[in-house]
Amino acid sequence: DRGEFVKFEGIIVKRYSGFYYILSDDKNIWECSLRGRFRLKKQTFFPGDNVVCTKIDEDNKKAVIEEVLPRFSELERPLIANVDQVVIVLALSNILTDLQLLDRIMIMAQYNKVKPIICFNKVDIIDYDTALSFEKVYKKTNFPVFLTSALKDWGIEDLKQIMKDKISVFAGPSGVGKSSLFNALEKGLSLETGEVSKKLNRGKHTTRHTELLPLSEGGLLADTPGFSKLDLPQELKKERLIDYYPDFWEHGKSCSFCTCLHRNELECGVRKAAESGILDEGRYNRYLHFLEEVITNERRY
Repeated sequence: DRGEFVKFEGIIVKRYSGFYYILSDDKNIWECSLRGRFRLKKQTFFPGDNVVCTKIDEDNKKAVIEEVLPRFSELERPLIANVDQVVIVLALSNILTDLQLLDRIMIMAQYNKVKPIICFNKVDIIDYDTALSFEKVYKKTNFPVFLTSALKDWGIEDLKQIMKDKISVFAGPSGVGKSSLFNALEKGLSLETGEVSKKLNRGKHTTRHTELLPLSEGGLLADTPGFSKLDLPQELKKERLIDYYPDFWEHGKSCSFCTCLHRNELECGVRKAAESGILDEGRYNRYLHFLEEVITNERRY
């Protein structure tokens, strides 16, 4: 009976040509338009949004969006709502130039109430002891760290388990193997992969829009365009930067001043830990770089 308009809840997985594609609880994809009132107010609709819809054509899976439910998290780049975790993918073949980006994305993820997952990919083309040394540094953050090879299928099952029943986003520079990992995680998905430019040692940007793809074992996964520049939030205060460095917290307890910025203050526990090798010196130096950026932002704004 077309007179009975049945409501249902679902998740926006894609927007295309003015329509929103909604994954319902029964795993159907519905093509949805907006109710007129949404066009009159500044309501945003992102992949990952939980929405209430009304069916208007059961046979052809067409509906209208009636309501957007509250978000618990929101990313600006890419624009995705309700993300549980960001899988930050770096290639061990080019790791030293990307560690600053890794630390930057970790800050951004935590700031947006999203859990960072660290994935060092292409383990098959580097000395394994070197890979373990990077794993050791980042395990001190208490965030999950994975060593993977999409080519050899190493670490894929462990990565797949942590993504089960979660909304996950892949992030990281181009050419690190995000699309290849995607394909290894979900056999038969065959996302387009880019040929790495020999000149730039980077991949072409093969991801052109944001789409959440259902995983067969549960959960949704988004691939995102590669990027190499990301500004820290303007609202971030210099005293709060350490909040996003859980591996520094224990050492910060021994600082003499509660306002310690862990830069050049006397009796700074964090600086002493870095100088003695307890904390990784490179990660500490990147913290100092970000601290200067935050201080500059405070003066500017």
